[in-house]
Amino acid sequence: MQPPSACPCRGGIPWQGVLLAVSLLTFWSPHPTAQLTIEPVPFDAAEGRDVLLLVHNVSRNTVGVSWYRGQITDRSRLIVSYSNITHSATQGPAFSGREIVYPNGSLLFVNLTKEDTGFYTLQTTADNFDTEAATGEIRVHEKLPKPNITINNSQPMEGEDSLALTCEPEISYATYLWKINSQRIPDGDRLKLSNNNRTLTLFSVTRNDTGPYECETQNPVSASRSDPLTLNISYGPDAPIINPPDSHFHPGTNLNLSCHADSNPPVQFSWSFHGRPLESTQELSIPNLSTNNSGSYVCVAHNSVTNLNRTTTKNITISGKTGDPPGLTFGI
Repeated sequence: MQPPSACPCRGGIPWQGVLLAVSLLTFWSPHPTAQLTIEPVPFDAAEGRDVLLLVHNVSRNTVGVSWYRGQITDRSRLIVSYSNITHSATQGPAFSGREIVYPNGSLLFVNLTKEDTGFYTLQTTADNFDTEAATGEIRVHEKLPKPNITINNSQPMEGEDSLALTCEPEISYATYLWKINSQRIPDGDRLKLSNNNRTLTLFSVTRNDTGPYECETQNPVSASRSDPLTLNISYGPDAPIINPPDSHFHPGTNLNLSCHADSNPPVQFSWSFHGRPLESTQELSIPNLSTNNSGSYVCVAHNSVTNLNRTTTKNITISGKTGDPPGLTFGI
């Protein structure tokens, strides 16, 4: 018995050559004690492609085969039957129009859908009416969509919050991989992956955990990577630094102080002198200094998100001759 002359070659699998070999070898020359088996080719198939349920070790005296959806041979689940006596196929209730049965018993699915995933049972009937059955499985994998990363806290605080990053969507038979700064996730006590690697948890986040983060999904037929995600971690302020470092100025000169503090979001600055509020700016300027301007200048850095304040005090001394540049000493 030869396979049909038509060659269902969808999915890139040379079905005609495979089926010819199977037709000549598998159907007609099994080992007397060999067990009926089904091999999906390929085992993992892509949605929209084809897969062949390849039959091995069909008995010599087989007169007909029947394919069923599922693991039981129930009439309502019959896909198609083939008679080696009449050389004809009969469609069953579960026939979708995308199945082709061959004289050797193999069954071809074309244009696979995710709904085709599952078990399929072949039942052979011998000329003495004995039956034998075997079950095979088809796994249909979708072309993976582009994943995206969701987070459970859009503005975590340094040292206070933990953060869960989840790779969406959830897909069966998919593998999840994570990268930070284009590198694989490092080992550490503050990083933990869920059992399926879909969720990455960062414990007690720091300002160094901003990323960027990427997640990648993989299945046997495709792979896809998310856009990079950079975290917005609130921290600070650190202790302010007041510039310039000079602390001695002469009368008649100008005082220009600048306050800097590392923080996210950027801090709000304010100044005070002997407890009296001055300007709410990063820069403090006092022209034409006099000795009355000597004293303690305090820079306050306030983070409106962390609600933390940090202060730095700078003691300024005004002395010497009027108009002398700061730090200049005259000899006698």
